[in-house]
Amino acid sequence: MLARRELFPNILEMNYQFRQRMGCSVYVVHDAGEWALIDIGFEDSTDEIIDAIRQMDFALSQCRYLICTHADVDHIQGMKRAKELMPQARLVAHPHARLLMEKADRIETYAEISAQGISIDLSPIPVDESIDEGDVLTVGNLKLKVWSTPGHANGQLAFEMGPYLFSGDNIYRDGGVGNIDAHHGSDLVEFIKSLERIRDSKIEWLLPSHGPVFRKQPAHIQKTIDRLKSYLNLADFGTCATGWPLLQEWEEELIHGFDPTQA
Repeated sequence: MLARRELFPNILEMNYQFRQRMGCSVYVVHDAGEWALIDIGFEDSTDEIIDAIRQMDFALSQCRYLICTHADVDHIQGMKRAKELMPQARLVAHPHARLLMEKADRIETYAEISAQGISIDLSPIPVDESIDEGDVLTVGNLKLKVWSTPGHANGQLAFEMGPYLFSGDNIYRDGGVGNIDAHHGSDLVEFIKSLERIRDSKIEWLLPSHGPVFRKQPAHIQKTIDRLKSYLNLADFGTCATGWPLLQEWEEELIHGFDPTQA
Protein backbone atom coordinates (compact mmCIF):
# COMPACT_ATOMS: atom_id res chain seq x y z
CA MET A 1 0.00 0.00 0.00
CA LEU A 2 1.24 3.49 -0.81
CA ALA A 3 1.60 5.94 2.05
CA ARG A 4 -0.69 8.94 1.72
CA ARG A 5 1.03 12.32 1.61
CA GLU A 6 -1.76 14.62 2.69
CA LEU A 7 -1.42 18.37 2.16
CA PHE A 8 -4.10 19.03 4.77
CA PRO A 9 -6.48 16.70 6.64
CA ASN A 10 -8.68 14.90 4.10
CA ILE A 11 -6.87 16.46 1.11
CA LEU A 12 -4.24 14.97 -1.19
CA GLU A 13 -2.85 16.27 -4.47
CA MET A 14 -1.36 13.80 -6.91
CA ASN A 15 1.64 15.86 -8.13
CA TYR A 16 2.68 16.22 -4.48
CA GLN A 17 1.90 12.54 -3.94
CA PHE A 18 4.18 11.47 -6.83
CA ARG A 19 6.82 14.06 -5.87
CA GLN A 20 6.97 15.17 -9.50
CA ARG A 21 5.09 17.43 -11.89
CA MET A 22 2.64 15.40 -13.95
CA GLY A 23 0.30 18.08 -15.23
CA CYS A 24 -2.54 20.07 -13.72
CA SER A 25 -3.27 19.69 -10.02
CA VAL A 26 -5.38 16.61 -9.28
CA TYR A 27 -6.96 16.73 -5.82
CA VAL A 28 -8.40 13.86 -3.82
CA VAL A 29 -10.88 14.85 -1.10
CA HIS A 30 -11.92 12.04 1.24
CA ASP A 31 -13.86 11.27 4.38
CA ALA A 32 -15.56 8.26 5.99
CA GLY A 33 -14.52 5.93 3.18
CA GLU A 34 -15.86 8.15 0.41
CA TRP A 35 -13.78 10.31 -1.89
CA ALA A 36 -13.93 12.66 -4.86
CA LEU A 37 -11.49 13.65 -7.56
CA ILE A 38 -11.11 17.29 -8.63
CA ASP A 39 -9.79 17.45 -12.22
CA ILE A 40 -7.72 14.65 -13.78
CA GLY A 41 -5.39 16.09 -16.44
CA PHE A 42 -4.44 14.38 -19.67
CA GLU A 43 -5.57 10.90 -20.61
CA ASP A 44 -2.05 9.46 -20.76
CA SER A 45 -1.60 9.83 -16.99
CA THR A 46 -5.13 8.88 -15.92
CA ASP A 47 -4.54 5.15 -15.37
CA GLU A 48 -1.38 5.84 -13.37
CA ILE A 49 -3.19 8.36 -11.17
CA ILE A 50 -6.19 6.12 -10.55
CA ASP A 51 -3.93 3.12 -9.83
CA ALA A 52 -1.97 5.15 -7.29
CA ILE A 53 -5.21 6.22 -5.62
CA ARG A 54 -6.26 2.57 -5.41
CA GLN A 55 -2.87 1.67 -3.92
CA MET A 56 -3.45 4.29 -1.22
CA ASP A 57 -6.39 2.13 -0.13
CA PHE A 58 -9.17 4.19 -1.66
CA ALA A 59 -11.84 1.86 -2.99
CA LEU A 60 -12.64 2.85 -6.56
CA SER A 61 -16.27 1.91 -5.92
CA GLN A 62 -16.43 4.63 -3.24
CA CYS A 63 -15.56 7.53 -5.53
CA ARG A 64 -18.60 9.81 -5.27
CA TYR A 65 -17.67 12.50 -7.78
CA LEU A 66 -15.41 13.31 -10.70
CA ILE A 67 -15.37 17.09 -10.49
CA CYS A 68 -14.35 19.46 -13.29
CA THR A 69 -13.20 22.96 -12.34
CA HIS A 70 -13.54 23.93 -16.03
CA ALA A 71 -13.32 22.38 -19.47
CA ASP A 72 -9.73 23.11 -20.55
CA VAL A 73 -8.31 20.05 -22.27
CA ASP A 74 -5.35 19.82 -19.86
CA HIS A 75 -7.87 19.36 -17.03
CA ILE A 76 -10.50 17.10 -18.55
CA GLN A 77 -9.08 14.98 -21.37
CA GLY A 78 -8.76 11.98 -19.01
CA MET A 79 -12.25 12.28 -17.51
CA LYS A 80 -13.78 9.86 -20.01
CA ARG A 81 -11.25 7.20 -19.00
CA ALA A 82 -11.74 7.97 -15.29
CA LYS A 83 -15.49 7.46 -15.75
CA GLU A 84 -14.83 4.11 -17.45
CA LEU A 85 -12.77 3.01 -14.47
CA MET A 86 -15.31 4.30 -11.95
CA PRO A 87 -18.74 4.19 -13.63
CA GLN A 88 -20.61 4.78 -10.37
CA ALA A 89 -18.94 8.17 -9.81
CA ARG A 90 -20.97 11.22 -10.83
CA LEU A 91 -19.11 13.35 -13.37
CA VAL A 92 -20.08 16.95 -12.64
CA ALA A 93 -19.33 20.29 -14.32
CA HIS A 94 -20.68 23.79 -14.89
CA PRO A 95 -23.43 23.87 -17.58
CA HIS A 96 -21.18 25.68 -20.05
CA ALA A 97 -18.24 23.37 -19.37
CA ARG A 98 -20.65 20.46 -19.83
CA LEU A 99 -21.62 21.79 -23.26
CA LEU A 100 -17.97 22.04 -24.32
CA MET A 101 -17.15 18.58 -22.99
CA GLU A 102 -20.11 16.79 -24.51
CA LYS A 103 -19.57 18.26 -27.98
CA ALA A 104 -15.75 18.02 -27.68
CA ASP A 105 -15.33 21.68 -28.58
CA ARG A 106 -11.77 22.19 -29.75
CA ILE A 107 -11.44 26.00 -29.54
CA GLU A 108 -12.74 26.95 -26.10
CA THR A 109 -11.06 23.90 -24.54
CA TYR A 110 -7.65 24.86 -26.03
CA ALA A 111 -7.46 21.46 -27.76
CA GLU A 112 -6.77 23.27 -31.04
CA ILE A 113 -4.47 26.29 -31.25
CA SER A 114 -3.35 26.20 -34.86
CA ALA A 115 -1.09 29.25 -34.59
CA GLN A 116 1.02 27.39 -32.03
CA GLY A 117 0.81 23.99 -33.70
CA ILE A 118 -1.29 22.56 -30.87
CA SER A 119 -3.75 19.82 -31.78
CA ILE A 120 -4.81 17.49 -28.95
CA ASP A 121 -7.22 14.59 -29.20
CA LEU A 122 -10.49 15.25 -27.42
CA SER A 123 -13.41 12.82 -27.48
CA PRO A 124 -16.91 13.79 -26.33
CA ILE A 125 -17.16 13.41 -22.55
CA PRO A 126 -20.68 12.79 -21.23
CA VAL A 127 -21.41 14.67 -18.00
CA ASP A 128 -23.81 13.19 -15.44
CA GLU A 129 -24.87 16.40 -13.72
CA SER A 130 -24.55 20.16 -14.12
CA ILE A 131 -23.52 22.11 -11.02
CA ASP A 132 -23.33 25.83 -10.41
CA GLU A 133 -23.19 28.57 -7.78
CA GLY A 134 -24.73 27.55 -4.46
CA ASP A 135 -24.74 23.80 -5.05
CA VAL A 136 -23.13 21.58 -2.42
CA LEU A 137 -21.32 18.30 -3.03
CA THR A 138 -21.14 15.91 -0.06
CA VAL A 139 -18.25 13.50 0.45
CA GLY A 140 -18.61 11.59 3.70
CA ASN A 141 -19.11 14.36 6.25
CA LEU A 142 -17.37 16.97 4.09
CA LYS A 143 -19.23 19.58 2.09
CA LEU A 144 -17.84 21.29 -0.99
CA LYS A 145 -19.69 24.53 -1.70
CA VAL A 146 -19.72 25.45 -5.37
CA TRP A 147 -18.60 28.93 -6.43
CA SER A 148 -19.03 30.30 -9.94
CA THR A 149 -15.73 32.04 -10.77
CA PRO A 150 -15.76 33.04 -14.46
CA GLY A 151 -13.04 35.11 -16.05
CA HIS A 152 -10.38 32.70 -17.21
CA ALA A 153 -13.13 30.53 -18.68
CA ASN A 154 -16.87 31.04 -18.90
CA GLY A 155 -17.68 27.81 -17.05
CA GLN A 156 -15.03 27.85 -14.33
CA LEU A 157 -15.98 26.76 -10.82
CA ALA A 158 -14.17 26.84 -7.49
CA PHE A 159 -14.99 24.72 -4.45
CA GLU A 160 -15.00 25.90 -0.83
CA MET A 161 -14.32 23.35 1.88
CA GLY A 162 -13.88 24.97 5.29
CA PRO A 163 -10.77 27.20 5.16
CA TYR A 164 -9.74 25.80 1.76
CA LEU A 165 -10.69 26.85 -1.76
CA PHE A 166 -9.99 24.61 -4.73
CA SER A 167 -9.56 27.71 -6.84
CA GLY A 168 -9.09 26.52 -10.42
CA ASP A 169 -7.10 28.82 -12.71
CA ASN A 170 -8.07 32.04 -10.93
CA ILE A 171 -4.67 32.91 -9.42
CA TYR A 172 -1.34 31.24 -8.71
CA ARG A 173 1.30 31.67 -6.03
CA ASP A 174 3.35 34.00 -8.26
CA GLY A 175 0.35 36.31 -8.84
CA GLY A 176 -0.20 35.04 -12.36
CA VAL A 177 -3.63 34.00 -13.59
CA GLY A 178 -5.09 31.54 -16.08
CA ASN A 179 -4.77 32.44 -19.75
CA ILE A 180 -6.83 35.39 -20.97
CA ASP A 181 -8.15 34.74 -24.47
CA ALA A 182 -11.48 35.83 -25.92
CA HIS A 183 -11.65 32.72 -28.14
CA HIS A 184 -11.45 30.66 -24.97
CA GLY A 185 -14.32 32.55 -23.36
CA SER A 186 -12.24 34.76 -21.10
CA ASP A 187 -13.79 37.91 -19.63
CA LEU A 188 -11.58 40.46 -17.86
CA VAL A 189 -14.43 42.17 -15.99
CA GLU A 190 -15.71 38.84 -14.64
CA PHE A 191 -12.15 37.74 -13.86
CA ILE A 192 -11.68 40.80 -11.63
CA LYS A 193 -14.98 40.11 -9.86
CA SER A 194 -13.95 36.52 -9.19
CA LEU A 195 -10.63 37.64 -7.73
CA GLU A 196 -12.33 40.28 -5.58
CA ARG A 197 -14.62 37.59 -4.20
CA ILE A 198 -11.66 35.40 -3.32
CA ARG A 199 -9.81 38.38 -1.81
CA ASP A 200 -12.74 39.31 0.42
CA SER A 201 -13.61 35.76 1.50
CA LYS A 202 -12.74 34.02 4.77
CA ILE A 203 -10.75 31.41 2.86
CA GLU A 204 -7.29 30.80 4.34
CA TRP A 205 -5.68 28.55 1.73
CA LEU A 206 -5.87 28.52 -2.07
CA LEU A 207 -5.42 25.18 -3.82
CA PRO A 208 -4.98 26.15 -7.49
CA SER A 209 -5.26 23.98 -10.58
CA HIS A 210 -1.62 24.58 -11.48
CA GLY A 211 1.43 25.08 -9.31
CA PRO A 212 1.93 25.10 -5.57
CA VAL A 213 -0.65 25.61 -2.84
CA PHE A 214 -0.41 28.94 -1.02
CA ARG A 215 -1.90 30.93 1.84
CA LYS A 216 -4.44 33.54 0.79
CA GLN A 217 -3.15 37.08 1.29
CA PRO A 218 -5.43 39.95 0.25
CA ALA A 219 -2.50 42.19 -0.73
CA HIS A 220 -1.17 39.49 -3.05
CA ILE A 221 -4.54 39.15 -4.77
CA GLN A 222 -5.02 42.92 -4.93
CA LYS A 223 -1.75 43.30 -6.82
CA THR A 224 -3.09 40.91 -9.45
CA ILE A 225 -6.46 42.69 -9.55
CA ASP A 226 -4.72 46.01 -10.13
CA ARG A 227 -2.75 44.51 -12.99
CA LEU A 228 -5.86 43.09 -14.64
CA LYS A 229 -7.70 46.40 -14.22
CA SER A 230 -4.85 48.11 -16.07
CA TYR A 231 -5.58 45.86 -19.06
CA LEU A 232 -9.22 46.96 -19.33
CA ASN A 233 -8.30 50.02 -21.36
CA LEU A 234 -5.23 48.75 -23.18
CA ALA A 235 -4.85 46.73 -26.36
CA ASP A 236 -2.84 44.00 -24.61
CA PHE A 237 -5.72 41.51 -24.57
CA GLY A 238 -7.63 42.76 -27.61
CA THR A 239 -11.33 41.99 -27.50
CA CYS A 240 -11.12 41.16 -23.78
CA ALA A 241 -10.51 44.86 -23.09
CA THR A 242 -13.55 47.06 -22.46
CA GLY A 243 -12.17 49.90 -24.54
CA TRP A 244 -9.04 51.63 -25.83
CA PRO A 245 -9.00 55.34 -24.92
CA LEU A 246 -5.85 55.86 -26.97
CA LEU A 247 -7.96 55.59 -30.12
CA GLN A 248 -10.19 58.44 -28.92
CA GLU A 249 -7.07 60.50 -28.19
CA TRP A 250 -5.83 59.74 -31.69
CA GLU A 251 -9.15 60.79 -33.20
CA GLU A 252 -8.91 64.16 -31.45
CA GLU A 253 -5.38 64.53 -32.75
CA LEU A 254 -6.51 63.72 -36.28
CA ILE A 255 -9.16 66.43 -36.03
CA HIS A 256 -7.03 69.11 -34.40
CA GLY A 257 -3.62 68.26 -35.85
CA PHE A 258 -0.42 66.85 -34.51
CA ASP A 259 1.28 68.90 -31.79
CA PRO A 260 4.80 67.59 -31.07
CA THR A 261 4.81 69.45 -27.75
CA GLN A 262 1.93 67.24 -26.56
CA ALA A 263 3.17 63.94 -27.99
